[in-house]
Amino acid sequence: MTGKTSNQTTKDQSAAENPKVDPSDESNRIKDPDEWTTGAEPMTGAQASYLKTLSEQAKAPEAFEADLDKAEASKRIDALRKDTGKA
Repeated sequence: MTGKTSNQTTKDQSAAENPKVDPSDESNRIKDPDEWTTGAEPMTGAQASYLKTLSEQAKAPEAFEADLDKAEASKRIDALRKDTGKA
């Protein structure tokens, strides 16, 4: 007997099959918006709302454009978060 219970073996197997516990798996890393496969799609409603709010707080209304794509909206949100001290 190996000293492991069948329950422990099941946990070990689950951990081995779970990509979230693999430190070398970079599939969940934060990617540059320019690398997003959906970056050219229109920005989401949440992005539009947050970008509008941040642009008002930063007194930079020109930062908000309704026809931005997801990637550009994300970049502007990041820049405005830094400008407003929310980053």
